[in-house]
Amino acid sequence: MSAVLQTRGLVAGYGGRPVLGGIDMALGPAEVLCLIGHNGAGKSTLLKCLFGLLSRQGGDILLDGVPLGRVEPRTLTAAGVSLMPEGRGVFPGLTVEETLKLGMWAAGVPAAERADRVEWVLSVLPALRDLYRRRTGSMSGGQQQMVSIGRALLSRPRCLLMDEPSIGLAPKLFQDLLHPIRDLQRATGMSILLVEQNVKEALKVSDRVIVMKSGQLIREAQPHELSDNVALMELY
Repeated sequence: MSAVLQTRGLVAGYGGRPVLGGIDMALGPAEVLCLIGHNGAGKSTLLKCLFGLLSRQGGDILLDGVPLGRVEPRTLTAAGVSLMPEGRGVFPGLTVEETLKLGMWAAGVPAAERADRVEWVLSVLPALRDLYRRRTGSMSGGQQQMVSIGRALLSRPRCLLMDEPSIGLAPKLFQDLLHPIRDLQRATGMSILLVEQNVKEALKVSDRVIVMKSGQLIREAQPHELSDNVALMELY
């Protein structure tokens, strides 16, 4: 079966300076793939390319085995790909309700489906019900992260890209956020590409791990192979 999302020889960077140097990566159906690496390795750059927020300089991006020409967020959203960006990306002056409404507009969710879509997201992340009328700027980091995840789920994606969801969160809170997503992934067969610095916690919910260093993928492993600090330090 073809990979849901794949790259072949992907090259990308900023201002003419390459960051990714020929990346070959494949995210399989119903897989949680964890991408780890040091700061500046190119992990977020890869996600931005995959979602069309950064133009590639070379190589191919394939969706369901078909090479994409121009990669744009709206096109990918319509095809079932969603991005939870690094840093949460919430507007502090908006309530959760307003944030989700804006997210549905941006994702092109038909007006007739919006009420059901919000109800579905609240069923996945029930803690959002108590926060629904609150402004995101008054919330804790974990609550804001939950809003960001909920917004990414509004399109009911079959492929979810998550960029550093653990930033600023204690390990226990990070797991409290990830477990409902892992349950949803298992129930629906959704594919997830998870970029993480909190490696030990991310490995608990991953099926496979790839390691990036200086814009190159240097290793693929099973989570249990990287469960001790010595193995991880060798990669960094």
